[in-house]
This record gives sequence, structure tokens and C-alpha cells, in this order.
Amino acid sequence: MADAGRPEQAIVARESAASRRERRSFHLAFGVLGGAAAALLAAPTVIVLITSFTNGHTLNFPPPGYSVRWYRALLEDSPEIVAAAWLSLEIAVAATAIGVLLAVAAALALARQRAAWAQILDAVFMSPLMLPLLAIGLALLVMFSRLGVDLSMTTLITGHVVITTPYILRTTIANYVQLDPVLIESARALGARPWFAFRTVTLPLITPGIAAGAFIAFMASFDNVAISLFLSDARSQVLPIKLWNIIESSLDVRAAAASGVLILGTVVLAVIMERAAGLSRHMR
Repeated sequence: MADAGRPEQAIVARESAASRRERRSFHLAFGVLGGAAAALLAAPTVIVLITSFTNGHTLNFPPPGYSVRWYRALLEDSPEIVAAAWLSLEIAVAATAIGVLLAVAAALALARQRAAWAQILDAVFMSPLMLPLLAIGLALLVMFSRLGVDLSMTTLITGHVVITTPYILRTTIANYVQLDPVLIESARALGARPWFAFRTVTLPLITPGIAAGAFIAFMASFDNVAISLFLSDARSQVLPIKLWNIIESSLDVRAAAASGVLILGTVVLAVIMERAAGLSRHMR
């Protein structure tokens, strides 16, 4: 009986060894592909950061030497870049705030609806994420022109609201549908009015989803070029367009320094949002 069991043990051992080799090769192949993809995505950011510390007068990589002179120049001798940054910040904050109001109201109305009208409205709200931004910007420009509305801060913020609201809506709906309806029903059964129940029960529980969507929307608005290109007037030059004009005309290293500040700010905000609201969980 012992001799009869040895061939079976040998077969099991061979199959186990083959299975381990297959798993190792699978993990190795996908590890190499994942590492290559990560390197490809990170390479432009790393190059910009390294270039921003050059001591040369133009954007060259690799830099001839290293210095923080261009960061000092960005703070001390670049009022036009600082003004464009403040304008982008104002537009992003305004668009995100308006988007939060619209998205939360839409999420409460659509989250648990299965009717056809709800699905149609959800598709309409999410359509800006499915269309090219250039097409959206051109369409908004034609619409404002037909309505006789001159380009201004109002048109610019309106365009940014269009592209930021879907992000907040999606994360808010994802958070809201996870709530136990019994919580809201219990609050109402105890005599809470709808607004009081929303403010004390629903809103605190969906705040992480709102915050995650607001962060994504803010960054999408702050970095947007296509909508700003179509809907801004001559006096409203946002930071991305300003940096593009600088690079196109003079290859000024201050553009790389400004990009370095933006990269650092984005990383810091992402870490804060991950700690406060679990950003990665709401982006899945």
C-alpha cells in the first residue's frame, strides 16, 4: 500500500511544483507590466520636477546644474503667474461649491430610483465625462453666443460646473446607496422633519463621498484647459493657459517651477483627503 501511494504523491508534488511555477510566472509578467506602466506614467512628472530645479535659463533635460532660483523667481518676480493662479483657485472653488449643491440634490433624487426617467437623468448628468472636453467647450460657446451672453467669469464658472458636477454626483451616489434606509425612516418616525433628518443623519454619513468627489472636481477644474480656452474672456487667463503660453513663447523655467508647486500641492491634498475621507475607497 505504501508503494502504491508513492506514485500518487509524486504526481501531486509535480502538479504542485508546476502550479507554483505558473503562479510565479504570472506574478512576474504582471509585475513587469505594472512596473513599466507606473514608470511610464510617473516619468513626465519626475522630469518636470527635476527640470524645475535647473540653474539654466531654458527648459533643458537633464539640467546643467541645480538651483532653487526659479522657485524664488516664481514667488518674487511673477505677478502675472500668481494672478492667474489666484483666478484658477477662485474659479475652482466656486465651481466645486456650486457642483456640490447640484450633485447632492441630484444624488438624493436619483440614488435609489429604478425608473426609466431616473436612469435617463443619471446618463444626462454623467454625459460630460463621456464627451471630449473640446466638444463640450465648443458647444457651450455656441450656446452662450446664441443666447447673446458675453464671455465673462460667469460663463467660465458655468462651464467648469458642467464638468465638475458629475464627479461629485458619482461619489455621492456611491456613498448614499450604502446607507441603511432604516436610519432615515427611524429619524422620521421619531418626528424629525425632512430637513432636520437630512442635516443630522444623512449629510454626516455621506460627507466622505461628497468630500472625495469635491476634491476630484476641484483638481479637474483647476487644471482644465479646454473649457477655459473657449469660455474665458481676454481678462480671465487661468493658470494652465498662462503656463502654456509661457512655454510656447519662451520656454521659461518658471512654468516648470509652477508645475512643481502644483504637483506638491496635489500630493499633499491627496494625502489629506485619503486620511480624512478615504479617497481611494470612493474612487473604486
